[in-house]
Parts: sequence; structure tokens; C-alpha cells
Amino acid sequence: MADQRTPAAGEPDGTPPGTPAEGGAQARPAGAEPGREVAPRPRGGEVASPEPEGYSPLIEPRTGLSEVLAPVGGFGVTLSNMFRPTVTEQYPSEKVPAKPRYHGRHQLNRYADGLEKCIGCELCAWACPADAIYVEGADNTPDAQFSPGERYGRVYQINYLRCIFCGLCIEACPTRALTMTNEYELAGPTRAGMIWEKQDLLAPLREGMLASPHPMVEGTSDTEYYQGKVTGPTDAQREWVAEHRPDDPTLPGGAGVAAANQPGPTAAAQAALAAAATKQGSR
Repeated sequence: MADQRTPAAGEPDGTPPGTPAEGGAQARPAGAEPGREVAPRPRGGEVASPEPEGYSPLIEPRTGLSEVLAPVGGFGVTLSNMFRPTVTEQYPSEKVPAKPRYHGRHQLNRYADGLEKCIGCELCAWACPADAIYVEGADNTPDAQFSPGERYGRVYQINYLRCIFCGLCIEACPTRALTMTNEYELAGPTRAGMIWEKQDLLAPLREGMLASPHPMVEGTSDTEYYQGKVTGPTDAQREWVAEHRPDDPTLPGGAGVAAANQPGPTAAAQAALAAAATKQGSR
């Protein structure tokens, strides 16, 4: 007795789709409507549409000797450089300055009176595609005014093991607080040593600046700071700092900004590591 088999879906007669029917006729594909012709598939290589009538290429085709030498023409730049003198940068003995728009280590900038530009909005952290930035904002108070306005960046971290130096965080910053320097010597013996904190990233104080915290310039708001109308500290700000921090080195007659510009522990460790590597690699 012959075996009875139930045809599968799409196989009314038990014949697989695409199998030629008796008499050499091609079976109708599964799902095709009766009486409807199905266009055959293009063969391999027929993926480009034919050129329209009247089309002529803008580049004239090569003829004669130029056509024969065309395959070798691509090596012209290589052959021309083979006979030029070789220029090798003797790094680290000779450190060539980077280009002006080079994306190097980040920096948290300050206003002319010393207040920080970072307002702790966390837009840079949201814009970072590598999740390398961590920010915690906090409120300014009359006794601890670190930046103009209501908020400042209390915690600011950049993990340089993740950072890809794309610059998207710079574009996202609304106060131009975060920029990128030309510093490229970033190395560390440990993973924790590649996480830079706020004190490592803050820009150094310039002459005339007062170290934060201190009040804003009297009679101004954060708008005047953003517009660049604040050009330096006032006597009222110096009096406030002298009252609350009489030993501040940035006060007139103090130790000076050189004493105030102490790098953070991570920045100091990496500077020492880079100096040791430079000394070892110098000729």
C-alpha cells in the first residue's frame, strides 16, 4: 500500500514550489495569483540600469599612450616620494607642536574674575557617545558661589580610557566652559589613573583672577558673564575673599597665582610620568 503524505502549505499537489510541471511548463510560484504573469528575476550582474539615450560621460576616455599608462599612473605619487629626503620627528627629544584645532585633553575654563564657567547642566555627559563624562551639579549659595547663576559642577570626571576625542561635548556646552587643549601626552599605569577629576581639568588661574568661591560682580547677572562684559574682579570681591579666606594666594600681596595653580593628583601623576618617559626616550 502506497504511503499517504499530506501536501505542505503552498503545495496543493505535493510538488515543491518552482518545480517544472509535466510537459516542461514552469509551475506557478507559491502565492501568485492565477492568470497573472510573474516577471523573471534578473540574472547575476544585471543590477545597473542602462544608460539613458544621449548620455555622454563628462570625463573623456583615455586613448593611445595615456590609455596604456593609465594603470601605472596611480603609482606616480609613490614613485615621486621615493626620491625625497625622509623626515622623521625625533619624539620625545623634539616635540613638534600640534595643529591649532587638534583635539587633546579637555579643560574647564573660568571667567575673567575667576568664577567657573561650568554650570553643571550635564549636557556634555548626555552628548558623549562613549559615556566617558560624569557630572554632578549642585546649587550655588551666598557663601559658596562657584559659578554665575544658580548651579555649578560639583563633580566632574572624564574617563580617558573611554574618551574618543570626538569633540561632541564641546559643541553641547552652552557656556563654553569645556574646551579641548593641544595636550596629547595622556598615559597612566593604572585604570583609575586615567580618570581625571574636576581639579585636574580646571584651567589655571591667570594674573588678576580670584580663586573661587566668591560672589559675582555686584550689579550683574549670569547674562553679563555669558556676554563677556565682566573683565576682572572688583574691590568688593577682593574684600569678600580677604574676609572669608585671608590666606588666599590670589589676593593682592599674597603668594600669587603660581601657588594657587596646584595640579590635581591625577594631572600631577601623569605629568611626572610623561616627564620620566621623555627623559628616558631622549637622545
